[in-house]
This record gives sequence, structure tokens and C-alpha cells, in this order.
Amino acid sequence: MTVGILKIALFIPSSNSLKEKRRVMLSLCDLLRNRFNISLAQIDAQDKWQRSVVAIACVATKRPFVDRAISKIIDFIRDFNQVELIDYEVELI
Repeated sequence: MTVGILKIALFIPSSNSLKEKRRVMLSLCDLLRNRFNISLAQIDAQDKWQRSVVAIACVATKRPFVDRAISKIIDFIRDFNQVELIDYEVELI
């Protein structure tokens, strides 16, 4: 069994309030959950209007599946036009 943990830092340029940030993040999180069948949670920068740090977990029996899933998730976030990917960190267990 392989567990992949992806920690991403996001910038939300269109956000001028926590309410707008929440709307964008809920949209992104719902899309990621539905498309990739993953677990995720906002883990930092909850009180910042234009920043968010999210942890994503992916579990599979084979490491190549987790590697591909994480790569696809990163590409999806890069293509999501409401956020900018600042940084990410991947850990495989």
C-alpha cells in the first residue's frame, strides 16, 4: 500500500474577503474530490483572504498509481483559473 500526501500553497487573486476565498476553495475542493476520489483539508492560512494551504491524501495499492494521481492533481490545480499554485510538496509513504 502507498500513501501519497500532497501539500499545496495557493494564491487566490480574485478574493477580497474570506467569503470569496471560501467560495473559490469549496469549488476547487469539490471538483478535486469528485474527479480524483481523494481526501483533502485546508491546513493553514485560514484567516488570510488570498492564501490557502491544503493537504491532499491519496491511497492506492501501487506506487505508480499514486504518482500519476498526484501529477494529475497538480496539473488540474495549475489549470484551475481561479487560483495560482505557489508551491507544493509531495511525500510518499
